[in-house]
Amino acid sequence: MRRWWGGWIGLAAAGAVACAAPPSETPPSSPDPHGALVAVPAEAPEPLLDRVRPLTLEGRRSGEGYFDATGRHLVFQSEREPGNPFFQIYVMDLERGDVARVSTGRGKTTCAWLHPDGRRVLFASTHEDPEAVAKQEAERAARESGEERRYAWDYDENYDLYVRDRVDGRLTRLTEARGYDAEGAFSPDGGSVVFASNRRAYASPLDPEAQARLERDPAFFMELYRLDLASGALTQLTDSPGYDGGPFFSADGERIVWRRFSPDGARAEVFSMKSDGSDVRQLTRMGVLSFAPFFHPSGDYVIFASNREGFGNFELYVVDAEGQREPVRVSDRDGFDGLPAFHPDGHQPAFTSGRGGGGSQIYLADWDDAAARSALGLPPAASAPTRAASPAATDFPGEGRLRAHVDELAGERAAGRLTGTDGERVATAYVADVFQGLGLAPAGDGNSFFQVFEFTAGLSLGERNELQAEGRLDHTFVLDDEWRPLAFSHTGELASSELAFAGYGIVAPAGGGLAAQDAYADLDVRDRVVMVLRYVPEGLAPEARQHLRRYASLRYKAMVARDRGARGILVVSGPNSKVRQPLVPLSFDASLAGSSIAALSLSDAAAERLLAA
Repeated sequence: MRRWWGGWIGLAAAGAVACAAPPSETPPSSPDPHGALVAVPAEAPEPLLDRVRPLTLEGRRSGEGYFDATGRHLVFQSEREPGNPFFQIYVMDLERGDVARVSTGRGKTTCAWLHPDGRRVLFASTHEDPEAVAKQEAERAARESGEERRYAWDYDENYDLYVRDRVDGRLTRLTEARGYDAEGAFSPDGGSVVFASNRRAYASPLDPEAQARLERDPAFFMELYRLDLASGALTQLTDSPGYDGGPFFSADGERIVWRRFSPDGARAEVFSMKSDGSDVRQLTRMGVLSFAPFFHPSGDYVIFASNREGFGNFELYVVDAEGQREPVRVSDRDGFDGLPAFHPDGHQPAFTSGRGGGGSQIYLADWDDAAARSALGLPPAASAPTRAASPAATDFPGEGRLRAHVDELAGERAAGRLTGTDGERVATAYVADVFQGLGLAPAGDGNSFFQVFEFTAGLSLGERNELQAEGRLDHTFVLDDEWRPLAFSHTGELASSELAFAGYGIVAPAGGGLAAQDAYADLDVRDRVVMVLRYVPEGLAPEARQHLRRYASLRYKAMVARDRGARGILVVSGPNSKVRQPLVPLSFDASLAGSSIAALSLSDAAAERLLAA
């Protein structure tokens, strides 16, 4: 692995260091500009949701997160693109944590969906609008002026549907009619797209009353359409006054669920229909704004958002797929909870929420399907969605057999089961014998229980690793004494960059008796190198330390710095950590191999030299 930086940190410019010293070990008792830790009251439980945690933390706001067919990727929209205040479309690798933009970065985008093949991304965009950049600048200027405006969607008539191939980068335009074409989703077989459009209002001249209505309320003319991707055939599925939008297919592709606004736009209810537009069913009759419905993978019930608890307080609800029972409330937090989507296994919903403070972000939670069914009066699932099997879920004959499995896999013969060792081969052979004894059918290479794969067995530094400071401090740091690359660091040369200090570099929602934390709240690190301390602050209560540890890994701190626009991150142990080894060991981290940010460990002494300069 080759790591090389030439002329990496420039300290000649004024203000290159954001802070001159680490923060106090003891959290202050009141807020300060750098995110002091403040106790917050415990919140009410949410019986159907557990372990609610953020998936996104970056940008002014993020939302509309939807899983791919494998559940390993999430496509979403976020306002985080430099120079563009509008939403752009991103795909997150949920295993690695990496995020990549798939839209063009120009104009407005919304409503993305991943094709079942995993490589194509559907979204709506205005990037071909000749006025796209001018609209960006006008919006940016309005926000920078401090103008207070209520959030509203504009239904820009330049929205069209596009598909980005994530492998070859090709961008294909699906629709070209004048009008708002958006809110699209692929069918489960990948053969068609359902979307919302008001194109009919632009297709022929309107009478004066209708024209005035279009200028005042373009959503009034919105209907649902289905586009066959092979033939290009377009079928209109709905035809009613008021806004029909937000359609999604059920997991089997048989039905479509959506929301329909009343003609005056004051109310919205949830509906479903067959994928050809027949058999329309109204699922809710709440008389408020109910929207963003999404089928549970079983098809037995639908999750959606509604403001029944108050005009500005949107909460999540579930309702049975027949619409025969009263909806059941799911979430219980002030503000916005909405735009839910189930993981393909049915055990985790992602949703957009403002519960973390500031702009809305995407959260993930564990889901109690059995409790949801009980609350809705539904029978237990006939074939419940399954998550990956684990030994604890296997139906062993008894404690003795279970102990025999544990003894064999954790015993001396397995020798730790390290990949590529004789112990690993002993363990996998044992598991294969158990599978065969249970009567399972092999699904590996050559009709066996085994599948061969390549892996990284070790890690070592390559040649030409170099770290230099320029300006007031002209110094070449000594490798493995004053600094060392981290295993997930980007490989290559970085331009000379200013240094910023971000404390512990933690960005975390409220929890553990603490207020929400953001080490970057008042710190601009774009195109800089960020210095952060390892671990979490000292002197915290056990509950607070446990909460912050979830957001204190080097992997997570590097991801946060990268998403804030930093070029690199310097990790310093700090005087309070009392570690035996001042530098982080070079160990392989598959979850961030090939990261796009330069990352290295710096000794305390080296850090003090930089800060002194």
